[in-house]
Amino acid sequence: MSPDGQGRAAPAAPLRHFPQEAVDRPLAGFVRDYPDGHATGWHSHARVQLLYATRGVMRIATAAAHFVVPPGRALWVPAGLPHAVTMRGTVAMRALFLREDAARRAGPPRTAVLAVSPLLRELILAACAEPLEWDEGGRGGHLAALIVEEIARAPSLPLGVPAVRDARLARLAAALAADPASRLTLEDWAAHCGASARTLARLFRRETGMGFARWRQQVRLVEGAALLAQGVPPARAAAAVGYASAPAFGAAFRAAFGLTPGAAGPGRGGAG
Repeated sequence: MSPDGQGRAAPAAPLRHFPQEAVDRPLAGFVRDYPDGHATGWHSHARVQLLYATRGVMRIATAAAHFVVPPGRALWVPAGLPHAVTMRGTVAMRALFLREDAARRAGPPRTAVLAVSPLLRELILAACAEPLEWDEGGRGGHLAALIVEEIARAPSLPLGVPAVRDARLARLAAALAADPASRLTLEDWAAHCGASARTLARLFRRETGMGFARWRQQVRLVEGAALLAQGVPPARAAAAVGYASAPAFGAAFRAAFGLTPGAAGPGRGGAG
């Protein structure tokens, strides 16, 4: 299964309404700061969101996948998609809501992590500083047109991890997200989760389409990518997510994402 955020039933998700979703403009900026640990709960929006933060890390859950979005990355969230956001560190959210016509021109049809170039970052911040009903024939209109073009050019990054639903797998997933360097085997986890290793292996295959080892590697690489985007050196990021050496981490990172850990640091555009 591709971790694109679609394809599974989600928890009940009330539709939230912000003024940015009602304004008759192609897009509108949304500015809000959140404390560490803040959780939005499950919800959805009538318009597409580009979730971006200049500070802090956002963890976004959908029914199908979990995403880790540090500064330098953004998450494209389709209209109507149930999702939940949890903040790691103080998060300075600077998001965009896009009207349907602008969303069709700008982004992918599915949930995607996008690389945010320095230009796109400044455009987002400028749009967030505009009034809701900005002048369509003036600066606001020029900003919006360029933002749509830049989102369309932004590379997509495979920074999602297939979600699990079974309560036993959910306990394992939460523990591994908190400590991706954990060396516990599936047999070790079985004692913690109240199921045999064989049962856990079968559940992983059924719910994620991959085995435990591959799923754990994806968790580690996604967490490592978040650290790199925050400026953590590759060697430290490798150790933090459980790799014995920086070269081993680099080889796995290149195989998964098509770029070196050094190219995934802050201010880098990433690969398409």
